[in-house]
Amino acid sequence: MSEWTWEYEGYAPAAERLRESLCTLGNGYFATRGAVPECRAGLVHCPGTYAAGCYNRLTSAVAGREVVNEDLVNLPNWLLLRFRCRRAGGSWGRWFSPDTHALLDHRHTLDLRRATLTRTFRYRDGDAGVLGVEQTRLMHMTDSHLAVLRTVFTAEDWSGEIEIEAALDGSVTNSNVHRYRSLNRRHLAHVRSGAQEPDMMWLHCRTSTSDIAVAMGARTVVTGQSAVASAVRSTPHRAVHRLVIPIGPGLPVAVEKTVALHTSRDTAISDPLGATLDDVAEAPDFPALLDSHVAAWERLWRRAEIQVPGQAGRVLRLHLFHVLQTLSPHTADLDVGVPARGLHGEAYRGHVFWDELFVLPYLNLHFPEVSRALLTYRHRRLPRACRAAAAIGRAGAMYPWQSGSDGREETQELHLNPRSGRWLPDHSRLQHHVGSAIAYNVWQYCEATGDTEFLHTKGAEMLLQIARFWADLVVHDPGTNRYRIRGVVGPDEYHDSYPDAARPGLDDNTYTNVMAAWVLTRALDLLRRLPARRRQELFERVRLDGGELPRWEEVSRRLRVPFHRGVISQFEGYDDLIELDWDAYRARYDSIRRLDRILEAEGDTVNRYKASKQADVLMLGYLFSPAELRQLFRRLGYDVDDEIWRRTVDYYLQRTSHGSTLSGLVHGLVLARARRAEAWRYVQEALEADIADIQGGTTGEGIHLGAMAGTLDLVQRGLTGLETREDALWLDPVPLPALSEYGFSLRYRGHWGIGVRRRSGQLEIGVPDSEESPIRVVLADRAVTIAPGETCTLVLPTS
Repeated sequence: MSEWTWEYEGYAPAAERLRESLCTLGNGYFATRGAVPECRAGLVHCPGTYAAGCYNRLTSAVAGREVVNEDLVNLPNWLLLRFRCRRAGGSWGRWFSPDTHALLDHRHTLDLRRATLTRTFRYRDGDAGVLGVEQTRLMHMTDSHLAVLRTVFTAEDWSGEIEIEAALDGSVTNSNVHRYRSLNRRHLAHVRSGAQEPDMMWLHCRTSTSDIAVAMGARTVVTGQSAVASAVRSTPHRAVHRLVIPIGPGLPVAVEKTVALHTSRDTAISDPLGATLDDVAEAPDFPALLDSHVAAWERLWRRAEIQVPGQAGRVLRLHLFHVLQTLSPHTADLDVGVPARGLHGEAYRGHVFWDELFVLPYLNLHFPEVSRALLTYRHRRLPRACRAAAAIGRAGAMYPWQSGSDGREETQELHLNPRSGRWLPDHSRLQHHVGSAIAYNVWQYCEATGDTEFLHTKGAEMLLQIARFWADLVVHDPGTNRYRIRGVVGPDEYHDSYPDAARPGLDDNTYTNVMAAWVLTRALDLLRRLPARRRQELFERVRLDGGELPRWEEVSRRLRVPFHRGVISQFEGYDDLIELDWDAYRARYDSIRRLDRILEAEGDTVNRYKASKQADVLMLGYLFSPAELRQLFRRLGYDVDDEIWRRTVDYYLQRTSHGSTLSGLVHGLVLARARRAEAWRYVQEALEADIADIQGGTTGEGIHLGAMAGTLDLVQRGLTGLETREDALWLDPVPLPALSEYGFSLRYRGHWGIGVRRRSGQLEIGVPDSEESPIRVVLADRAVTIAPGETCTLVLPTS
């Protein structure tokens, strides 16, 4: 395999769903899993097509209760194409399937540079002979509504005919996640189909409750031979184009299936079906589509250039590929957020969590227009967040832990433990720190881009309302003269209540409290910066009383952070929990990443133990440089020096099961910043999380987008110490011997393609020629100004 291709040899049914996820193709508007075209959904295969932001809500009966879930909808299957052969004068053989026919060879090749998936295989049909098949598919990156599948058939030692059925199937359900099987999964209604001779068919349906119209059209044509029979027919849920084509040695048959998708959420169309049929009728042939598609990807790769040698570089390029397929420049025109599992599967129901915290730091410096669109998704849902806060008697904005179409809380009330088979209460909606993640992203986006227009309008409205929520949620403790935040859940997620407590939630989660203080500080900073007229307009728009600000100032300096035994406590009372016998559990189970499920199945609860799913306190070291972190704690009245932080890192490293793919990523960056040799172990885990499916089957339900984008940010920000603040690029490179050479380009403050290269103990920064102002670069021991057209080489300290 080259640095630009991933190959999968042979056919392994047990690995099929993992390969389908990793071979998903998309363009930011919609994506299709890498399923084989001849097989429908079942125990082995899970074809799926998902359009960004296309959700539907259904009611299901669970554990004697009615629950409502909103899901990213599996749209009609456009991929279907099956075939069978007959030798001249013989009878038709069976329809081909890799599950019923013996394959002579089988290979999938994912070409990252060209964004194509090619499948080649050969098999012997008992009555006919050996047939060779090559299939190439793409999701067009220029016209985001188009996709195409090209199949070339070659008869090696026989002559006869091949029958082909290309179909659009509207009878699909959401069936990608096995543990959701008892829920209502049929989201498509009012399905109808039709034909337009000689070679076009269409299918139209609506989502059952959100009433989104979905239209698909397909044109199936043959090149190289003429079909002896061709007919398009339709049933209520399917449209099928049947072709019979002569075939023989030296007479390959090529079938091109070109598909268009539109929904009623699209702009600049009259109706989805009409737009779809127009697109299909006017679409160029496969070679022309491929040329324009590859050219579009070439432009993307230039903007997102990353150069890391070896296997790490190959994996990083794969991660970047999947990020760009989910969040491409097309995303800038959509009302969508960051789906935690990409557009690659149905886990988490396609919901938007806090994963943008790991995605936007990368996008800000490459595709800022996409970052702005993702933040605008949050701004459009600000009124809903304000209503959510008001519903619990609080001011400001309380963003949901899981978001979907309209910004209401989509977190399930019950979740299934597949180990025990029991449905359990889900308290993860108490992760109010999602609001701080949104505020952090607003601030970082504006620092990276200089987009003061966004910061002074939509960004300011979100930042102030989130700050207002924190200021109103705190309670004052007269005994300590500190402010406290009670009844929340932190990033750890394992701990959602105290042992034997009647009510869920924890008090004084350090990450939540410190981030709340940071949000309040940034909000006050912004108000001081704003021009007087804009500040007055903003006060009026969000109905902010200037009398609130002294309280914000006080709370930002007096929020409580608990400590125990010389380390920062994850939450108040953490030290009262009992220690887990980690060695015993590792000996009893193959994997203890999901320790919460193991303990619950044993009749126990992880709430009793000093055991974390993923980084919690250490998330602060992921988001902030050591200097910023010391400053944050100092503002709160705590002296957290390097020794306290080192002890804190060591303490939680020994008590974390890494049940989230984000955990290795965060630990890797934190340890790299602490100049620790074991950082590479965690960086490697983050790189391999999806390609090795370290969570034991979860990648087949969709890739982990935050972890993938986070590994890119780990190189861009973690290894360089890159920060964008105070109108400068701040750099503090860390030595990580396994990744001692790297390079990437940045888009910063109007400069396109700033080159950053590290090699041989030197850091080279090149600013492309333009009419923009010089950029200021600050290192620990010096500051330099680099004008457009200049390159600066900096010798780095050896220690």
